Formats: sequence, C-alpha cells, structure tokens
Amino acid sequence: MSNFHWGILGTGGIAHAFAKDLAALNNHTVSAVGSRTLEKAEKFAKEFGDATAYGSYEELVGDENIDAIYVATPHPMHRDNVILALNAGKPVLCEKPFSVNAKEAREMFDAAAKNKVALMEAMWARFLPHYSQIREIIESGVLGAITTIHADHGQRLADQNIARLVEPSLAGGALLDLGIYPISFAHMVLGVPQKITSTSVMTEKGADAQTSIILDYKNGAQAILNTTMIVQTPCTAVVAGVDGYIEVDRTFYNPTSMRLVLFNGEITEYPRNYQGHGLREQALEFERVVRSGEVESPILTRKDTEEIMEIMDTVRKQIGLKYPFED
Repeated sequence: MSNFHWGILGTGGIAHAFAKDLAALNNHTVSAVGSRTLEKAEKFAKEFGDATAYGSYEELVGDENIDAIYVATPHPMHRDNVILALNAGKPVLCEKPFSVNAKEAREMFDAAAKNKVALMEAMWARFLPHYSQIREIIESGVLGAITTIHADHGQRLADQNIARLVEPSLAGGALLDLGIYPISFAHMVLGVPQKITSTSVMTEKGADAQTSIILDYKNGAQAILNTTMIVQTPCTAVVAGVDGYIEVDRTFYNPTSMRLVLFNGEITEYPRNYQGHGLREQALEFERVVRSGEVESPILTRKDTEEIMEIMDTVRKQIGLKYPFED
C-alpha cells in the first residue's frame, strides 16, 4: 500500500512519541511538522528524516502532500488547531483529551461534517490489542452481567512544576490529563451513566489535584474511578461480572498483561506481547478510515467522544472546576 503521510501539529513529548511509534509501520511517514517557531519545527524534523518544517500551523495544514494531521498541542488549543486543519480539508487525529469541554467537541465535529473529512480522538488505548480482547471477552458473555468497574490513574506530577498540569488557565488538573483514561475505559464497557457522583482535592491554584468518581448505571452497575496527580498509583483496572472478572495489570491503558478469572476457578492469562509505545494502532485505524472515505471509526465515534466529554463536564461542575477562558 502507498505511504500514508502525516503532518504533526505540535512538537511536544506526545508528538515525539507518536512519530517514533510510526516507525514500526511500513507505510506511515512523518512528512511535515508545524510549530509556532520554525526553529522548533526544524529540530523536530531532523529527528524524523525528510520531514518538512513549518514555522506556522497555517503553513502545515496547507501542505498538499499530507494525508492527515495529528494534533498534539495542549488541550486548550485543540479546538482552534483542529478546526484550522479541517477547514483546510485535512483529516485530523486529535490528542486526548479531545477538547476542554463538550461544547468545543461539538464545534470540532461540526467543522468535520461541514468539510466532509474524518476526525477522531486519539484515545490510543481504545485501539490497543488488549482493549480489543477486553471487548471480545465482554461481548462473549462469559463474565455474565457486568456489575463493577474499578480503574485508577495516578502519577506524581503536582510537584514537578509542569505549567500545563497545574495552571487553570491551561486547563490544568488531574481530571482532563489523567482522569480521561479511567472515564473512557468505563464508558467503553458500560456506556453513559445514569448518575455521577464526584469529589476532589483542589490545588491552591484551583485545579483538581485528585478526583474520585462513582458512575451509576440503570442496570445497577457501578464504576469506581480515581485520578490523582499527587502520587503514583497502581494504574490497574478490573471489570467484574457475576460469572467472573477481567484484571488488567499496570498500566491498564498501555500495552500490558491481563487475566480472565471465572467464578468456577478457571484462569486464562493474556501476557504482554507487544513492542513499542502503543500509539501506532490508532494511526492504522485512522488510515483505514481516511482511505475508505469514512468520517469516523466504529471503535471510537463522535457520539462516544462527546458523551465522554459530557461526563467530564458534569464532574467538573460537581467539583467546582471552571477554567478562566470558558464562557
């Protein structure tokens, strides 16, 4: 198959990780990179062969040789960056969290629909092999009725002086940067909750340092979720049904091992057999979507992303977290 040419919008850590993981794919190339300064773009481009460096995002999205844009800027910039690329007719894979709130997410998807190009959230975990296995196990019915989900994501970041994680003006806090993972995981398994209950420990600057969430569902199931940037936690997940449970090892949203434990005592191990970071599966799926002429992936649809953002909006309302730039 012919090469799939990526334009990388942003030059931060996740942009580097994405570009490096693409090297494991035979037909995906980093063809161009755009930054707010040409110097940063040139430095990034040198790391990835013959990529063209642009000193503005406008120049990047105007490159006719690019098949898709990967938006890797901080999340408060996602809406404007994504819509810029969509209006240039470029399909977009946008880093998680997709946006700051559901309103922005709808604006982004509306722009994709208007321009008739694909747009997908880069919630890379959804596309990993072990997440696919989790969905297959659940769909098989072997767990019986799902009653409980546990998932946590904690990293010691609050004392690392990383502005985008702690400043409300940059949509800082544990919820959007870390909490998106357990929330998306619960949504994948149980969908939209009937009731949301949340509580937080706030930083002196007014962002959430730690947030705990209970999602209640119509069928009586619950998801118990925690996210924190104060301490490192096991970052594991459990999906439990009346006939067994899936235990996902650290780090549950990365390529990892897991096991199926049935009520009758039968245990099936799923070892980690994976090389690389784990960002390339989403790239492969997005290539498939773009080449097929579709505008979204069934693995993570517009509806899914908007529902997840709406859950996070509700949590933020409950804990009193509003960013200064929001209406």
